[in-house]
Amino acid sequence: MTTGHVYIATSLDGFVAREDRTLDWLMKQPTEGEDYGYDAFIDSVDGLVMGRGSYETVLTFESWIYTKPVLVMSATLSPDDIPEHLKDKVEITNETNPEKVMSHLAGKGWKRAYVDGGRLVQSFMRAGLVDDITLTLIPILIGRGIRLFGDIEHDIDLELLASQSYGSGLVMNRYKVLKP
Repeated sequence: MTTGHVYIATSLDGFVAREDRTLDWLMKQPTEGEDYGYDAFIDSVDGLVMGRGSYETVLTFESWIYTKPVLVMSATLSPDDIPEHLKDKVEITNETNPEKVMSHLAGKGWKRAYVDGGRLVQSFMRAGLVDDITLTLIPILIGRGIRLFGDIEHDIDLELLASQSYGSGLVMNRYKVLKP
């Protein structure tokens, strides 16, 4: 089975994006010259799984930022919605069941999937499909937005594997998700 891995940043009050999905608060952080291990993390995964909201946000960036294959889970998008220049980089699935998506990715030979996007991370966490979380806390309060962790039905225990603070004020924590 393919394992899920999260690498994400939140505001100090727990939001991954504003309500309109914008990331302006994240982009204004003074992080020049600091290595947060993103390249090493990306090298460790076979590709990304993201939801429609994250996908549509990334499409607004100046250029496509991913070098690995991307699977977009969406009940509303179709393969016809993929821009021509991304046809060989992006796949859209209407499957909304995280277990079935991970099974599909295992069939494609994926061993490690980067799970990205607030609501998608929540669904994969509820399904017990996330093995570890790298969470960077950004020193800003934005008040409202899309929460990384929504309501959960039961406790999800985590083990802190590492914590590192940076001169910019960012704090990165890496957790192992403990399985019951």
